[in-house]
Amino acid sequence: MLIWCISPFLSSMTNGLGAYDGLNESITQTVTWGFPYLLGRLYLNSLDGLKELAINIIKGGILYVPLVLYEGRMSPQLHNIIYGYHAHKLEIQQAYRLGGYRPMVFMAHGLMLGMWMMVVALIGFWLWRAGTVKKIWGMSMNWLAPLLIFSFIWCRSTGAYGYLIYGLVIIYIAKWFKTGLPLLLLIFGICYYLLIAASGNFAGEEIVTWIADNINPERAESLEFRFQNEEILAEHARKQWILGWGGWGRNRVMTENWQGDLVDNTVTDSLWIIVFGVNGMVGLVSITLTLLLPAASFCWLRYPARTWLNPQVAPAAACAVVLTLYMLDCVLNNMFNPIFPLISGGLSGLVMKKPEKVRAKIPKLRIAKRQLVQHR
Repeated sequence: MLIWCISPFLSSMTNGLGAYDGLNESITQTVTWGFPYLLGRLYLNSLDGLKELAINIIKGGILYVPLVLYEGRMSPQLHNIIYGYHAHKLEIQQAYRLGGYRPMVFMAHGLMLGMWMMVVALIGFWLWRAGTVKKIWGMSMNWLAPLLIFSFIWCRSTGAYGYLIYGLVIIYIAKWFKTGLPLLLLIFGICYYLLIAASGNFAGEEIVTWIADNINPERAESLEFRFQNEEILAEHARKQWILGWGGWGRNRVMTENWQGDLVDNTVTDSLWIIVFGVNGMVGLVSITLTLLLPAASFCWLRYPARTWLNPQVAPAAACAVVLTLYMLDCVLNNMFNPIFPLISGGLSGLVMKKPEKVRAKIPKLRIAKRQLVQHR
């Protein structure tokens, strides 16, 4: 995280943009990413701290539920009603999906809201199945968990649907087979993709074709557009591959139109390609490790998968999974949410310490027998 926060200064200096520009960019990066990470590292670096974080994430999602349901029916208008303008420059032009409206509430895009509600639904379901939390605000998790999942589905975010399904696969494989292999494979897959994409060796035609044939042609067309732009931007980024081009749009590819004016012909949708172009491999490696290394260390070195459904460990395990899924989303989108560096800081602090003692989860039958013996 420290390298990620100072990389803008190094990029500005190597591109002749000056110390003032570099310092300003580093301060912005530190406030945006570094402060939440530091707060997590200081105050959430234990199983109890991450449990408190997970519960409050669920509470935040509960507050959003009525707003999500309203906008899914009436269209994304709450931001315009309250503040007088739409949060996204395209207003609600991209809001109609899957036979209804994709909510945005007070976030910058429906994809951002979909990612947030996916995190809420997955953590809520995980803590419910593990028995970590029985009630929140006096409401039983027996109906809160299904409500959160329904509200997430109401968000109509196709990509986030896939993230939730994969998160559920991780949960049940950990429960049935006592292995965290799906999480580790996802971490490896993200790193491998970034390596080949940054080096210019990625060919996404087969992926686009498969999605068009099996999922949704419209989504396939959108993905193909992103891959094409990323290929152009990555080629430009490799010209300054160590520390990137710095700010002021220098990472973009500009061409002259028929009038002789420079125009931007590329679209930067993904966080990884923005980071690679602006801060080079130093920035890309540092932000990737900031988000993936805590989850990998949690799974590989500290808390094995057989403990993930334990009421004490479940919140931290859920946080590790959603952090990895967020990094997967950063491969496709650029939807920042300070909750993720906060989680990263908490997990980093947790894995830097020895594993905490975890009480074994006593089966209900054994509890009943123990109570009967005590009664006698």
